Amino acid sequence: MKIGNELPHALSPVCQTLLIPLVARARGGACFPALACHDAAAEQLLEQLDIDLRPYLKDRVTLQFILWRTRVIQATGRAFFKDHPDSQGVNLGCGLSQHFQWLDQGTNHWLDSDLPEVMALRDTCLAADVPRQHHAEVDLRTPGWWQRLGLPSGPHDKPVFVLCEGVLMYLTPAQVEAVLAEFAEQAPPGSRMVLDTMSRVGRGMARFHPTVGPTGAQFLWCPGSAQELTRPHPRLSLLNTRSVSECYGWLGSVAETWWMPVTGTPMYAMVTLGV
Repeated sequence: MKIGNELPHALSPVCQTLLIPLVARARGGACFPALACHDAAAEQLLEQLDIDLRPYLKDRVTLQFILWRTRVIQATGRAFFKDHPDSQGVNLGCGLSQHFQWLDQGTNHWLDSDLPEVMALRDTCLAADVPRQHHAEVDLRTPGWWQRLGLPSGPHDKPVFVLCEGVLMYLTPAQVEAVLAEFAEQAPPGSRMVLDTMSRVGRGMARFHPTVGPTGAQFLWCPGSAQELTRPHPRLSLLNTRSVSECYGWLGSVAETWWMPVTGTPMYAMVTLGV
């Protein structure tokens, strides 16, 4: 089924951004072979959606960042499920991503969740669930989302792997604090949350981004320090931070050393929080 080029305009501004990682994972490997993630599901979806790919493929920096981000998610998720093979994973703001194709251990469970308009599109394009993979609607702006998703919350429950990529920067700082606090309050011990962050210089600058700008979405949450990630709740701990500067070798490390006093955090990073 062909959905066509009208798709981006049928979605709200933030939801339109789901096409950016979809295109990157399907076609970005041609530009950056060393980072190719071989996402067969994304390639099949692009054929169904039949959208104009040219604006996305011109944004090579974002293509590289998303492919790098995918590698980090794969490594972090696989390490978690190696230690907790029967645990639950959840993708908050899943868009049209299919991370379970890489993180399925044969015994773990996975929940894809997003706003109703995204899940309606996902049901159209990805109607068939595989065993142990489920989906649900969620709005992280409304407190109580953890319980509404039916995620484990008891002190003796198995830990949960939470993925939240390309989502929190579109929420207000107060909303992000509430999301992090709810994760910390509800998640069983040993749970992990993997999320991406932009430095404070990106706040309010989405209009200059080649592919986010045309959607009308805006970057609202860009932390100025690592402490902002753990401040929402005493159970939160910062376990790992990986900067996209590693894509550029020693030159990236040197450049980051120079700009960190100004930015307070890496220009773009993947962060793992634990409880």
